[in-house]
Amino acid sequence: MTGDFRTQFVKEAATPAQRPALVLNADYRPLSYYPLSLWSWQDAVKAAWLDRVQIVAEYDEIVRSPTTEIRIPSVVVLRDYVKPQSTVAFTRFNLFLRDEFSCQYCGARGDLTFDHVVPRTRGGRTSWENVVAACSKCNLKKGSRSLKQSGLHLRKPIRKPQAEELRNLGRKFPPGHLHESWVDFLYWDAELEA
Repeated sequence: MTGDFRTQFVKEAATPAQRPALVLNADYRPLSYYPLSLWSWQDAVKAAWLDRVQIVAEYDEIVRSPTTEIRIPSVVVLRDYVKPQSTVAFTRFNLFLRDEFSCQYCGARGDLTFDHVVPRTRGGRTSWENVVAACSKCNLKKGSRSLKQSGLHLRKPIRKPQAEELRNLGRKFPPGHLHESWVDFLYWDAELEA
């Protein structure tokens, strides 16, 4: 990854209501990359007040109560380690993430649905090993036919992903808002500048 990639998504939020806090596990890794683990600034302040998190970075804005004032946290670290899930739920979102939000027949992005490689009408099951993300055009072209009959080919073999694999895939899809204080915690595999 280049230095430009790390910062091309950095955008400033306009109001305190749009100042989410990046939530890191006790090992300083985000709880999740996609969706990115974020709390509202109110939840982050409450967790800090209850001593459940340590504040690592802050925004410039200050919020006040009648007796206290605090800078809005931008990065918080949980005091207790939360063990990541070891199993992956078979959901539409996780399927699209496994397939990197692209059609597994033509590579198109955008309006995706899912397709049974072996059609259900021919005994195909709804499982990781038989369902792929597909664009509407390819899904319609394939219909309830086999890959051979439809003339379509899979871009890569399909299989059930590991939880760590999905977490790493999520890193490829940064959200629309990244605060500059988050960058150092999000791209652990970025090449260091000399």
